[in-house]
Amino acid sequence: MTFRNRPPHAMTDAFTAAGFRTSRISEPPPVPQARDLFPDEHHLLATAPSFLFFVLQAE
Repeated sequence: MTFRNRPPHAMTDAFTAAGFRTSRISEPPPVPQARDLFPDEHHLLATAPSFLFFVLQAE
């Protein structure tokens, strides 16, 4: 994904409105094997994370 169509606050506000509590937000780095699989893109993958994970709990 090269873009997010909503700002993070819009996502967290929607989760809260749906009755969830955000317990963690993370942008994990690429796995070590990505350096070998994508040598030209690895620096960008490592410095501009492509994934945003939300851990939610029902209230």
